[in-house]
Amino acid sequence: MKVYNCINQIQTELAKTGISKDNINQAQRYKFRGIDDVYNALAPLLSKYGLCMLPEVMERTVVERVNQKGTALFYITVKVKYTFVAAEDGSKHEVVVYGEAMDSGDKATNKALSAAYKYAALQVFCIPVEGDNDTENSHHEIKYNQPANTYDRLVTLIKDRKLEKNVQSFCNMYKVNKLKELQERQMLELIERITNL
Repeated sequence: MKVYNCINQIQTELAKTGISKDNINQAQRYKFRGIDDVYNALAPLLSKYGLCMLPEVMERTVVERVNQKGTALFYITVKVKYTFVAAEDGSKHEVVVYGEAMDSGDKATNKALSAAYKYAALQVFCIPVEGDNDTENSHHEIKYNQPANTYDRLVTLIKDRKLEKNVQSFCNMYKVNKLKELQERQMLELIERITNL
């Protein structure tokens, strides 16, 4: 089976150079190796030895959290299967890894996929590295786990702020009998009002 020969040849080449942590996170002052470092080291060798590294996302989970400033953060976990295929004979080997990332915008999934790829490559090819495992070039301080749906977020916020006695007032403000009858936009508006109290 050629696939294992290809993996071993790439391991042999990377054993000489490894991938060091040459990037520096300016905010938290730690060194890290980025996904580009892994791509740049690995891509020429995958091509040279005729090995394809094919991803398949098997699962993706999202948890919404809040940082110390009250900004929403999206915590993503992906389960990815990588199939290593030798171009010469089609022999293959599969590896399943998880990638995790957090972002306040639309980049959390991309970051999680990058983490999965990076650690699959580091482990399969036994790439020598320096220092501890890194968390890429970002860091978020979590205030608390935040429920995924808007209604649960609203109820949690009311409890956290000890405003249970105000629930009827909130309902009267929107002319509903109970919080669950609020429309999504009304819940979001109420969350914002309570947050700014």
